[in-house]
Amino acid sequence: MTSSKYIVRQSIRDMTGRTIGYEIQYYGENQAYSSSEESSSDFAAADTIYSLLLQNTDKVLKGSLNFMTFTTTLLMKQTPKLFACNDLVIQVGEDVIIHPLAMRFLERYSKEGYKLAVNDFQFSPRYFAILDKFDYIKINFQSVADASIRNIVEMAHSMGKQCIATGIDTEDLYQKAFIMEVDAMEGRWVAEKMFTTVHSSSFLQSNFFRLMVAINRDDPNVDEIEQIISMDAVLTYSLLKIVNSGYFALRNRAADVHQAIVVMGLGQLRQWIYLLGTGNDEGGMDQSQEEFLKLSFMRGSFCTELMKLAKDMPISRNDAYLLGMFSTLNYLIAAPMEEILADLPISIEVKEALLYHSGRCGALYDLVLSYERADWKAIGELADTLEIPVALLTNTYFQCLGEVDSIWNQLMETSEGLAPAQT
Repeated sequence: MTSSKYIVRQSIRDMTGRTIGYEIQYYGENQAYSSSEESSSDFAAADTIYSLLLQNTDKVLKGSLNFMTFTTTLLMKQTPKLFACNDLVIQVGEDVIIHPLAMRFLERYSKEGYKLAVNDFQFSPRYFAILDKFDYIKINFQSVADASIRNIVEMAHSMGKQCIATGIDTEDLYQKAFIMEVDAMEGRWVAEKMFTTVHSSSFLQSNFFRLMVAINRDDPNVDEIEQIISMDAVLTYSLLKIVNSGYFALRNRAADVHQAIVVMGLGQLRQWIYLLGTGNDEGGMDQSQEEFLKLSFMRGSFCTELMKLAKDMPISRNDAYLLGMFSTLNYLIAAPMEEILADLPISIEVKEALLYHSGRCGALYDLVLSYERADWKAIGELADTLEIPVALLTNTYFQCLGEVDSIWNQLMETSEGLAPAQT
């Protein structure tokens, strides 16, 4: 376990719920940097982590603002320059603040266009002396007193700095972040709040779920899929609108559902239908919906890939996809999960995993949730239970992130300019 390296990307949201960037968290950070002196073996561990990030930067890190923690050694080795300044916020802790040479390196990075953030800002002269050098001030709401938080925020704002509340893991801390007037926040409760803002659309409660089950059968029946879509005017309109868009560049327009299915293919159809289903309200898709949909895609993809690595799984890869994708149903519609799953023709193992977290499928589901939450201990224990080599987890995670981001970008590009379908 101690030699394992896990990396997870968690969102940082402003006070309206909009994602402004991502915190790159990695297991081994505290262990590797717990002492004031970094040994060669400590740096080797850190170097391994950044190597994993570099292998996946084209797929995941580009095009988004990523907050990554760097030690003095990594700063002096010019590791931040391996990442584009537009994609990276250089984040540091006390070990860098007390190191004069490290601070000079930070000033150099700032002049080269990199944004800087300081972790766990404290109400003390040492921290206030360097406040002007940073763009983002991170305050741990679990450990800093309220009076100190208020003073830090007021002083930071007076200097044009943005304050990010960290450790927002409860409703009380979430509400405190608003009271203290910070600019953004991160933590488990911030991620959970996304689920309460998702809007449902009319046909999500009927044909959509039947369609997703039909598409994900081991041997999908095209006639069944065509029948389900054809019964719903919204699905039919939306599918034909997209297939006949410029993205597919058809010589002849697809005039019916069957032709549209053939053109799109079942794999891509599955992704499109889920997008259209939740984006069907009159207001279009807001960012909370977008993030929620990407999470659903990610869970489905991650469950599928982890299932292939696990031993003695009683479900197919299509079942694994549904396990991840359907894990969010109780947030999409106003009904208990038991009621939602009652009439869905999915395997009993998937149902019991979603309802009771039981069996090996329940362990698979819990592994995906634990990775989202960066629960390092649970990740190792569940991987051992499923007999998944822990060394493969991070690359699998990034592979899925890259796939989801790629698909999502295609969905957004081809959906631009399309008016929401009306019933």
